Amino acid sequence: MPSSRPAPRRRTAALLALGVLAAGCTGAPDGPDGGGAAGGGDVTTTDAPAPEPRSASQRLGLRTGWGPSRAELDTAARRTARLSLPELAGQVIVARWSGTGAPTALVQRLHLGGVVVFADNVSSTDQLRRATRGLQRDVDRAWPLLVAVDQEGGTVARVRGQATGFPAFMSTGAAGDAALTRRTYAASGRELRGLGINVDLAPDADVTTGPGDPVIGSRSAGSDPAAVARQVVAAARGFRDAGVVPVVKHFPGHGSLTTDSHLALPVQRRPVAALARTDLRPFRAAVEAGLPAVMTGHIAVADVDPGVPASLSRPVVTGLLRERLGFEGVVMSDALDMAAVSGRRTPAVQVLRAGGDVVLMPPDPAATRAAIVRAVRDGRLGRDRLRQAAARTIALLEHHRTGDPAPPGSGRAASRRLSAAAVTVAAGACRGPLVRGAVVPLGGDAAVAAFRAAARSAGMALGEVRFEKPPRPESTGRRKKDRAALRRWRRTEPVRVVDGTPVHLLSGGVAPDTGVVVATDRPYLLGGSSAPVRIATYGETSGAMSALVDVLLGRERAPGRLPVDVPGVARRGC
Repeated sequence: MPSSRPAPRRRTAALLALGVLAAGCTGAPDGPDGGGAAGGGDVTTTDAPAPEPRSASQRLGLRTGWGPSRAELDTAARRTARLSLPELAGQVIVARWSGTGAPTALVQRLHLGGVVVFADNVSSTDQLRRATRGLQRDVDRAWPLLVAVDQEGGTVARVRGQATGFPAFMSTGAAGDAALTRRTYAASGRELRGLGINVDLAPDADVTTGPGDPVIGSRSAGSDPAAVARQVVAAARGFRDAGVVPVVKHFPGHGSLTTDSHLALPVQRRPVAALARTDLRPFRAAVEAGLPAVMTGHIAVADVDPGVPASLSRPVVTGLLRERLGFEGVVMSDALDMAAVSGRRTPAVQVLRAGGDVVLMPPDPAATRAAIVRAVRDGRLGRDRLRQAAARTIALLEHHRTGDPAPPGSGRAASRRLSAAAVTVAAGACRGPLVRGAVVPLGGDAAVAAFRAAARSAGMALGEVRFEKPPRPESTGRRKKDRAALRRWRRTEPVRVVDGTPVHLLSGGVAPDTGVVVATDRPYLLGGSSAPVRIATYGETSGAMSALVDVLLGRERAPGRLPVDVPGVARRGC
């Protein structure tokens, strides 16, 4: 496949024959001349300056430009030289853990590089803060541990409760304001940093293609690659402003695939030339912006390495991501407990051989560490490749050692501002009230509760839902007939009576044709309804429901525009 390296193979061979190539491409110095002599006139071997010695990180092929300085990379490289092989193998593993206590014993026993927080590790924000602080304090390590979370917003948020709820990433595409996106994700990052989390497995750089995308949906900023690229870079910069490492995912793009990689291996059949115009554009923008980390997806790219998941493929990770796009930062695999890779032999070793640096969530961390050690000892994996992977991650965590923490809930105003900029009226008046009299929210418990709270705060009249049955049948004096009529009456389901305008808060399914229909996640259901008022909020947070209420009352206009095509909807917004 084409490479971004400057010297063609035949030219490289000729230079080697002449003895003037100082080093291979993975170990070359950062300078433009690679340490060779420059200038006109005759140059003799006695006059030529001696090449400057390469630093510890340069010898491992590590380059700057994605966060850590040369000094930080050198320190990390020297630290990896002092680690035993089992310690090195553990350092590249980031694992799940059980319970709500700090997993100190697990991390120390396997010398893990870090852990991932899931909802079952969180009983409260105070508990999570104690666990992460205790972990960083008690593990005997000169550099920080990687403590990661999937906190994208919308439906993917592992920390809830007192923490601010942010809308789905698609809200950034609807709002179309990169500066607002950056401020919003900085607010999210500050809360995470306050909880002891230094890595967020977000944002999604996937370009969604529509209703046939079963996995990404509202996790994507939209279907326009250029717009997605702008929002991804803005969100990632916001996280970095707060001292949280963003991990851009899922390379080379999951939004155009119809198979869920949690369940099976998706196959990307588009040629690379087509991917360069679509799925790869946000990742190229991330690389050009100097972002520090990319997650590879379990996606087979037929045009590059047929049948092999991208996360395990050297032609994809090293060839496409590193060489063609020029990415020098940390490459993290998607979770290795997913069905797309779970049946493969030693997937962690394949991740590292492909050019990846972090092995994420192997089903058995101890067995995975042992497999990496065996691979180095039997020559299938170079020790320097393992050191390179570990050094990249150590340097990145050292570079983000400090942050800008904030307490849980401090981002609520930022979350509401994003939702207010994103709310989209796809049908209905663009000015003035959209409802008259009392309204009745219908839908999931969380959305209805958030709407009711916002409505009460705004002074909106709320109706009620009653369930009525027809009157009890009167006695006719004919015992058998009366008993049958009474049995039929008892089996009759009560009829729901809505006293007010129904506001249907829906995250999926079939939308009705009456009242107000609100898509709180993907907006596609709006196209299947002929309701007079149809709105997308891209979230059911308190901020999203507050913005919705203001639009319904006519107090605020809805500035958002649909960031995806919705069949059956003629208008993208007001």
